[in-house]
Amino acid sequence: MYLNHELNDGMKRPAGKQPGMQCPVLFMAQLCLGLCFGLYLSSTASAAPALSTINDTAFIAAREAVRTGNRLRLEQAVAALPADYVLRPWADYWQLQQQLAADADTINDNGITAFLQAHEGSYLAEKLRNDWLRFLGKKSDWVRFAREFPSLSGPDTELTCYAAQAAGTPQKVRSLWGSSAELPAACTPLADQLAATGDMTEEEIWQRVRRMLAAGKVGASRAAAAYLPTEQNFERGSLEAIAVDPERYFKRLHPSFATTRRGREMALFAVRSLARKDVLAAAAMLRSIEGKLPNADARYAWGQLARLAAGRHLPEALAWYDLAAETPLDEEQMAWQVRAALRMNDWARVQRVIATMPAEWAQQPEWIYWQARALTTLGQTEQANALFLRIAGQANFYGQLAAEEMGWTIRLPLQAPPPSPEEIAAGEAHPGLQRALELFRLDMRVEGVREWNWSLRGMNDRALLAAADLARRHAVWDRAINTANRTLEQHDYSLRYLAPFRAQIEPAVHELALDPSWVYGLMRQESRFVINANSSAGAQGLMQVMPATAQWVAKKIQMADFHLRKISEMDTNVRLGTNYLKLVLDSLDDHPVLASAAYNAGPNRARRWRGNQALEGAIYAETIPFAETRDYVKKVMSNAMYYNLLFGGTPQSLKARLGVVQPASTAVQIMKDLP
Repeated sequence: MYLNHELNDGMKRPAGKQPGMQCPVLFMAQLCLGLCFGLYLSSTASAAPALSTINDTAFIAAREAVRTGNRLRLEQAVAALPADYVLRPWADYWQLQQQLAADADTINDNGITAFLQAHEGSYLAEKLRNDWLRFLGKKSDWVRFAREFPSLSGPDTELTCYAAQAAGTPQKVRSLWGSSAELPAACTPLADQLAATGDMTEEEIWQRVRRMLAAGKVGASRAAAAYLPTEQNFERGSLEAIAVDPERYFKRLHPSFATTRRGREMALFAVRSLARKDVLAAAAMLRSIEGKLPNADARYAWGQLARLAAGRHLPEALAWYDLAAETPLDEEQMAWQVRAALRMNDWARVQRVIATMPAEWAQQPEWIYWQARALTTLGQTEQANALFLRIAGQANFYGQLAAEEMGWTIRLPLQAPPPSPEEIAAGEAHPGLQRALELFRLDMRVEGVREWNWSLRGMNDRALLAAADLARRHAVWDRAINTANRTLEQHDYSLRYLAPFRAQIEPAVHELALDPSWVYGLMRQESRFVINANSSAGAQGLMQVMPATAQWVAKKIQMADFHLRKISEMDTNVRLGTNYLKLVLDSLDDHPVLASAAYNAGPNRARRWRGNQALEGAIYAETIPFAETRDYVKKVMSNAMYYNLLFGGTPQSLKARLGVVQPASTAVQIMKDLP
């Protein structure tokens, strides 16, 4: 199954015939355009299509012209659109974008300036300003760049580096250099300046080389190493060879490898590369060479291996963290030391590691909760309760668990008053929301989501609720949910936790004796109820069923007349998804936490993650190795709590829902062929 995380904003519904259109959208766009243009321009036609259909067809033809790079066809399509057509700004933006893409040495910015002024504050203005600033940056047109840059709301790394070039402030690249992110070409001149003036030390260069190698970014590491003196740089192809075959590197390792920084860094990279395949073999190799390494390098390597071992639930992880000693650990390393300690019931270590986290990490709900749990176990109840209170009541997994620790019953918050007629009218009149709804209607989901999300900027709770209600009335379920999720004080959980299609879904759920709250909680994460949701991995429909899984389930339940074309059909998709969920649940001790993990990452992984001792459901969830699956399981289980309340159920305990995950050795395993 495909993980949708909080929202798959990149989902695209299949191209096809749209409501009210006379021709298929993409495949026949140009043919339709010519036909409809003729009808539109012929005032004597006795049966001309509706004007809105002509406009939609011209607009989609413009989009197709952009996709194919046909500037003439784009110009013709845009010319056919009236100035007041709701999506005309998108067509105008495409024309200006194409002008910039032509990459002329000079460009008249009158049209760009006019567009930015006419649509100031809109998503399209921000998008065009981004394009325009990139164009100016590539041309080193710093005068116009400096004039336009302050109006940009959120510059990315590339534009930040261009801005530093324009201002002559190469030091701005230092914080980027010290990160683990790859740097775009716009940042290179700044790094060049620092290196040329001696403001970048060799140690800073080596530290970046090490960070990039630890992340497996060989190209970025080599780019950083280019600033080193020639005699210290890596030989061509040497890093790539280590990444492919670290065992071969160790077989040829020269006894004097550790006499140079280059030799030591290559050995550390080889240990890390080997660990990706076999962490125990990497540990054995590290032990064989660590006597030749400086203590700091050996401790660094043990910290790297400890992180990998913890993510694989190996018992050696905590001992290796001890070998890392006082080596500074990054956020992932510290997080996984806590998780390894949780699985070993080492509450003293849980408390100690979280206490040493930087404040911005330690303030995350998960570490506040686990720190409080550790303090409770260590008998420091008063300090623990103070931490629980900080997050209790938050509408998330750990907020719910903290509330239970305080003895509170999880209930729905006070329902906000419905939007007033004036608030509804304001939402309906919002140009950005209007454009987004039209984009959704024309199956341009990516553009629609971006336009919608941008339009929510600066809205207060009342405006957000009106916008969420607007999305609900147009059956744009995912935007209704995500918009309602943004409110800070006034809430409508019937919008946050929409439950559409109950007439189609609940019969399938009840037939299989599944918990409808859990199924809806899972579906909310999978697709946000977008019927034709497609993932990049190939999962489809409300329950994001993979084609191979669909075929397996269809055969298992003897579904008549099944064909892969039917996966996205609601009834078929729900039947396949719920039956698969039931089969997974039955094969995993009837445990919803395990089944949720299995639905996302596969049953075999969910089984392996159980370990050799009983685990609290919350600890199992927190120690899932895949970040996306870990987040997914927590949200599915949290969602189920709210759906239960909305469906009229009595308040429940999340801790009881999570239960205890039994060791793999005692679990009943059936249907081992589950995909």
